[in-house]
Amino acid sequence: MTRETVAIIPARGGSKGVPGKNILRVAGVPLVARAVSAARATPGIDRVVVTTDDDDIASTAAEWGAEIVHRPAELAGDGASSESALIHALDELAARGVEVGVLAFLQATSPFIDVAGLAEAVRRVTAGEADSSFSAIETYGFLWRATDQGAVGINHDATHRPRRQDREPHYLETGAFYVMDADGFRRAGHRFFGRIAIVEVPEETALEIDTPGQLELARATAPLVSAARTDRVDVDAVVTDFDGVHTDDTVGVTSDGVEQVRVSRSDGMGVRLLREAGIPVLILSTETDPVVGARARKLRVDVLQSQDDKAAALRRWADEQGIPLARIAYLGNDVNDLPALDLVGWPVAVPEAHPLVLAAARVVLDKPGGRGAVRDLAERVLRARDIRPGLRMGAADASPKEAP
Repeated sequence: MTRETVAIIPARGGSKGVPGKNILRVAGVPLVARAVSAARATPGIDRVVVTTDDDDIASTAAEWGAEIVHRPAELAGDGASSESALIHALDELAARGVEVGVLAFLQATSPFIDVAGLAEAVRRVTAGEADSSFSAIETYGFLWRATDQGAVGINHDATHRPRRQDREPHYLETGAFYVMDADGFRRAGHRFFGRIAIVEVPEETALEIDTPGQLELARATAPLVSAARTDRVDVDAVVTDFDGVHTDDTVGVTSDGVEQVRVSRSDGMGVRLLREAGIPVLILSTETDPVVGARARKLRVDVLQSQDDKAAALRRWADEQGIPLARIAYLGNDVNDLPALDLVGWPVAVPEAHPLVLAAARVVLDKPGGRGAVRDLAERVLRARDIRPGLRMGAADASPKEAP
């Protein structure tokens, strides 16, 4: 039997500092899903497993491609160690016929797991260069300990303050990942044993989430840390707001009080390409405006108007279509879109969206609302299916008279 390299992610449901922490979102992706995605993207990892006592965490992790080990309650309390959860998961995998040679222990509370660093840790253990390895950042900080007699220097002599370039660096664990020889881990009962290797990772990836403040910090910094552009949006349906998405969120008013908006022919072509690819499109709006219905008819897509509860309307539509919410992209721009953005697998924002929408988005488009945003999203959806649309236009989109 081939021995596998398996990533195991413990994610219990009973967090008290941040309730429901492991399925809360950073940049539109649940924390446990971010860990699953990092593991799946890492060369050398054969299988990704989430061990949990929580059905919602299990469902989310499974949607993102993880295998589930259901953890008993006695191993999911505040006093249970991560090691006990790992050993239980290894036992469960063995019962399923999976022989683990290398164990990668990832923590969902680290939202920015460095894939390159994780791959290097796996390589070192697999190659026999180390028995265990862990992620860390280099630090030259002066550490102190508070005592009854006053502060005492830990890693320095308080009477001597050498320059940074004259000091030896220390390394601080990030908590993001630990990679170990599985047999050695079982014998030691601990993640540190034998030859221990430090794998240095970028400092910006070192954040751990244990408090609400750290969660908000992760959400605020995610666009900077996760700088890679997402060119592919792998979904089975697209749902959009109307104002600020199909339009530029401005309204013209004629002298007789009639409101007018501008839409993009490019967006119309984007919707048509989605239709031709068999991808359902829905316009979901809180407004009751004839222009929304007229545009939907022009585009030949579903429309739901006067929806004060967009999330509920989206759930109903998804159920009717038989499409899981995790397989839907929702494109929005303002705070009334937040409940719907929080439901779907791909929350998407136009670049000029409200800051809270930008923070909730998994993808921020390049094109603004009313000027190519819908086409931008459509092309990313088609690209995920390796569809390269031609340039031919149909009569409906070539018409010189565009719907208002």
